[in-house]
Amino acid sequence: MRSYKSLNNLLGWLVFAIATLTYILTLEPTASFWDCGEFIACSYKLLVPHPPGAPTFLLLGRLFSLLAFGDGTKVAVLVNMLSALSSSFTVLFLFWTITMMAKKLVLHRPGMHDDRNLEPTSGQTWLILGAGAVGALAYAFSDSFWFNAVEAEVYAMSSLCTAAVVWLMLKWENRADEADSDRWLILIAYVIGLSIGVHLLNLLAIPALGFIYYYRRTNNPTLTGGIITLALSSVIVGLILAGIIPGLPTLAGNFEVFFVNTIGLPFNWGLVIFLVVFVGLIWFGFRQSFQRRSRLLNTAMLAFVFILIGYSSYLIVPIRSSYHPTINENDPEDVLSFVSYLKREQYGDRPLLYGPQFNAQPVAQNEGAPRYVRKGDKYVVAEYRPELEYRPEDKMLLPRLYSNDPLHMIYYKKWVDIQEGVKPTMGQNLSFLTRYQMGHMFWRYFMWNYVGRESDIQQAGILWPGASSAGLPERIADSEARNNFFALPLILGILGLFYQVRRDGRNAFIVGLLFVFTGLAIVLYLNQPPIEPRERDYTFAGATFAFAIWIGLGVLALADLLKTALKADTARAAVATLLGLVIPGIMAAQGWDDHDRSDRYNSVDSAKNLLNSCAPNAILFTNGDNDTFPLWYAQEVEGIRTDVRVAVLSYLNTDWYIDQMKRRAYKSQPLPISMDNANYAQGTNDYLPYAENPAVKEIDVRQFMQLVNQNSDLLKVSYGDGTKSLLSFPSRKFYLPIDTAAVYKMGIIPAERRRQLVPRMEWEVSKSAIEKKSLVILDILATNNWQRPVYFSSTVDSRDFMGLQPYFQLEGMAYRILPALDPNYEPRGEEGYVTNDLMYEKLMKTFTYRGLNDPNIFYDENHLRFPANYRDKFSRLANSLLAAGDKTRAKQAIDKCFAVMPDKAIPYDYYVPQFIPALVAVGERQRATEIMDTMTGRAEQALAYYSTHNSAMFDQEYQTYLLSLNSVGRAAQQIGDEQRAAKALGLFQQYMRQ
Repeated sequence: MRSYKSLNNLLGWLVFAIATLTYILTLEPTASFWDCGEFIACSYKLLVPHPPGAPTFLLLGRLFSLLAFGDGTKVAVLVNMLSALSSSFTVLFLFWTITMMAKKLVLHRPGMHDDRNLEPTSGQTWLILGAGAVGALAYAFSDSFWFNAVEAEVYAMSSLCTAAVVWLMLKWENRADEADSDRWLILIAYVIGLSIGVHLLNLLAIPALGFIYYYRRTNNPTLTGGIITLALSSVIVGLILAGIIPGLPTLAGNFEVFFVNTIGLPFNWGLVIFLVVFVGLIWFGFRQSFQRRSRLLNTAMLAFVFILIGYSSYLIVPIRSSYHPTINENDPEDVLSFVSYLKREQYGDRPLLYGPQFNAQPVAQNEGAPRYVRKGDKYVVAEYRPELEYRPEDKMLLPRLYSNDPLHMIYYKKWVDIQEGVKPTMGQNLSFLTRYQMGHMFWRYFMWNYVGRESDIQQAGILWPGASSAGLPERIADSEARNNFFALPLILGILGLFYQVRRDGRNAFIVGLLFVFTGLAIVLYLNQPPIEPRERDYTFAGATFAFAIWIGLGVLALADLLKTALKADTARAAVATLLGLVIPGIMAAQGWDDHDRSDRYNSVDSAKNLLNSCAPNAILFTNGDNDTFPLWYAQEVEGIRTDVRVAVLSYLNTDWYIDQMKRRAYKSQPLPISMDNANYAQGTNDYLPYAENPAVKEIDVRQFMQLVNQNSDLLKVSYGDGTKSLLSFPSRKFYLPIDTAAVYKMGIIPAERRRQLVPRMEWEVSKSAIEKKSLVILDILATNNWQRPVYFSSTVDSRDFMGLQPYFQLEGMAYRILPALDPNYEPRGEEGYVTNDLMYEKLMKTFTYRGLNDPNIFYDENHLRFPANYRDKFSRLANSLLAAGDKTRAKQAIDKCFAVMPDKAIPYDYYVPQFIPALVAVGERQRATEIMDTMTGRAEQALAYYSTHNSAMFDQEYQTYLLSLNSVGRAAQQIGDEQRAAKALGLFQQYMRQ
């Protein structure tokens, strides 16, 4: 028989192969939603993503992307493969971590010592290896970890860093008595340094590593020693988190400002002096370690240096930013802006240990840290970051109920019985912490992985054993994400936990510490608001990793329970392992269909379709992440429509992004923005309040922008103590004169709309303040003179349309602004004039809809939003064609829509009832009635469920089904089907009252 060591290595690599094959078979072939498109694009060209960046991930992603050999369509799958391999290596290190801990238990050698030379018996060997296989595979098939493994996000690599440092520390523990054992600690420091360039979650493993060191170096550990170890390891985490990561660049920035502004040296000389001093201090530290012959100091210095070497991956951020790439978020090209980038200052902060509660009113606004910019040969203060001051009685310890956002207030009340205007009690505060932040946002996610998940709908609960599907909405009952593990992984893990606690308390404490710090401690640190744009389970992959160790050790507990029935060690090991392997088998079988993304192209197709909606050389205003990152991917990686300039509205509130928009990018010329940097620099014209002037009935946009550029006193209003002033706008009514002859010659107005061309565009802004992004929109309208097409994505929040909807023309998935007044526009009606030929060409011939007709492809809640938009546009086209008397093409459009997005693949959504009158008009009454009956039945079942089960948690679903019923009822009335109209509207009124 092979030695234990060779079998341990062989089976570990076999488990690695199983995980790798799983992730390759279920890998997404292109860029998924959220940050994936941004990370793939930034990896491919080493661009600068959103703060705080992930340079280690980007550098490795760049290496993987080179294997595409110039084929942009292969880049996404290769960068996704980086996550897949990171995940399978995590599984490999987890396997070896479990076998190291299991070996101590099986050989009855608890604690910390070198047991490499001890050879288990055959039965013991298979029991140890079985424990490793069961625990590692259970983690490999856990919901959150598998999700991260098949897309280009940082969380898979972050898990790898955590698994690697835990395994390396256990390797050190077996070699701690060797003369050169400290090299393992230095390697751990290097991995920690590299992990900073991935995600900071890895730092939370340090307290567990600290206790491994303490227990190994101390013969008789004490409670006092344990407290000191916990304190020291926490200090190390704090020093890295606050001292090294932002601290060193901050100190370098202070040197730079001092030596440039005070001493008068040229730019960057302060940074050079800092580096010289810093390197000198490191040299001094090493010199002291040699003079004192201090192994501890020398090791600490080496560890510090290797953390810095790993952390040095961040140097690519200012280096690449200085070249002004096309994606250059926050423009961190010098040490001062780099510090802001590292600190994520654009996202604000949340109170953690002490701070204001939601009813607190600021009593003063103080000037905080200055933000410097270069001006001439000095650094000048661009602005002071405001710091609000609150009364002591309005503050509390551990503030969890802190946000005064009106939406957050609504959702706070769903969890805690609070009242606006009344300070929450500490009991209410802690109730929100335990019920929502810990219960809903941690334990629910944990149970998803090891008990079962109810569905893919946001806020979905835990699927407990024995849960029935009776009475559930079809969307939940039939969801591929409805995974039932029968709580078997949880039970086995609890068995393993108790087994290790009884037989090896120190190692059990270390695993428990890892679980707490990568789980519940994160809950305290994040202080999450009561509603999130998406599920955040990926944050807690470290805690599920720690629990997977106990799942593996649960196999030892099973074997122990089998002792009375099976005396032979080998037979007992085989039975326990086989019973244990049933669990990852169930997890793989349940999770495969909803984690298989191998044929999913929806995100990138939606981006290409949006870009192809635009005329050449267009300007396209978009929303946030899911609206923008796939577009970036399509342009940067696959080179799709680089003539279209994507302008992200939320970023247009920043000066660095406006600066970028004023530069050329690929085939796109700079945007026609007339404002100088001084007029949109951060802190200047961040918003312009509405200050009514009765003498100004309406505003000429061009004149208004001229006044803004002149910082005219005519627009200034005082605020606060009267010593400060802001530019304002004196009337809600805006107008833009149009040179109709010039516009006519351009040919941008379709022939059918030439009579709608207006000599003056008039619109009304309903906002009480114009943000900087709205100012940019007005500037482009005033400056562009119709030379470049200007579009809004149809997914943009209508509040950002600036009241321009009467001049929208619907082109594919975007609204084009034209000086042609839509005669059919109604404020509460549909937006965008439909030009039949153009829309028909886009939807029927130009756009691609890969995989949307395949019922075997799983589309989660996020992926179903974009097909809903397609259906809306198809229905708009069909109804417009019918209004024009073109039944043939109207039927073709309807047939195309339901062919590329059938109900069995993309369930009917709230836009589908718009087709019902059109279906009847083209002779498809049977299909219309089928849609009405199906949607009414689904809504009735869903509303009956949601009205009695967590209705407060599922407001969006409740309202969506109400909207569907109302739409079905109105459509039924339009076609004269009073019976179905009565049923749908009756149900609508019944549940609306509730």
